[in-house]
Amino acid sequence: MTRRFLFVLGSARAEGNSELLARRAAEQLPPDVEQEWIDLTAHPVPDFEDLRHDSDHVRPTEGNVARLLDATLAATDIVIVSPLYWYSVSAQTKRYLDYWSGWLRTPGLDFKATMAGRTLWGVTALAHTQEVVADPLVGTLHNSAAYLGMRFGGVLLGNGSKPGDVLTDDAALTRAKTFFEQEAPLARFLYED
Repeated sequence: MTRRFLFVLGSARAEGNSELLARRAAEQLPPDVEQEWIDLTAHPVPDFEDLRHDSDHVRPTEGNVARLLDATLAATDIVIVSPLYWYSVSAQTKRYLDYWSGWLRTPGLDFKATMAGRTLWGVTALAHTQEVVADPLVGTLHNSAAYLGMRFGGVLLGNGSKPGDVLTDDAALTRAKTFFEQEAPLARFLYED
């Protein structure tokens, strides 16, 4: 199966530090690996409406939600590209992940089984020298992957606040060169280890 990467950009700023770092990592992918980039600010989705106790979700057929769903289902690898906002993912990114809840309950999708075995990755820039402050973001992505039976490739962390700062983070740029080469293990909740 040809690998297909979906990069979901969740920054409020175009070409922000997280995106710059993700693009450096993506440059290392082999040329036969397909890439799709979706900017959630340029392609906004409405707030997620939880209908699980009221009715089934209906598969979207048009608009940004349909595009995101189709791209998600087509991807072998999903890369969440979100800056660290208040120690977690951005609002745009969280809204995208909230839609996964609806897709789990959309008749005919079998979203959980479809996502099982695929790989979830993260790329984030933070304005803090202690990377441990990104643990809530990492936990959000790791646990999401574990719930769906996905593999988790980890989160590529870089440091940067002002536009372009991450390009001076030599350690992050070095990690970006091999980030997508690593073997992504099956995600497990901490209580399963």
